[in-house]
Amino acid sequence: MVKYSSRLDATFAALSDPIRRAIVARLARGDTSVGELARPFDVSLPAVSKHLRVLERAGLLTQDRQGRIRRCRLRVAPLRVANQWIERYRRFWAERLDALAEFVEQAQASQARMEPHEPQQTEEEP
Repeated sequence: MVKYSSRLDATFAALSDPIRRAIVARLARGDTSVGELARPFDVSLPAVSKHLRVLERAGLLTQDRQGRIRRCRLRVAPLRVANQWIERYRRFWAERLDALAEFVEQAQASQARMEPHEPQQTEEEP
């Protein structure tokens, strides 16, 4: 049985929500305040704060307080780990699909060689 990392599980769980994915996408462009992160969403500031806590527990962001303003910064290490996991399986399935395509092409070529060719019909003049 394959054993998965709890950090990888936390990363995928955190990214399972569209608001959290949008927050990660925004933070990929640079650090910003919680207020700026909350602006595009039709949810309350406490709801956004809950999303930020989920991302923080997953290790995807850090928050720093600068006076009254909380600033968020993306941490990419968990995303790299998730990308490595996905890439391993992408290569696995690409190889399997390439093998399947080769098998189908060979089967079609083999079948074409075995089928008798019908003579072409030409139009007869009246």
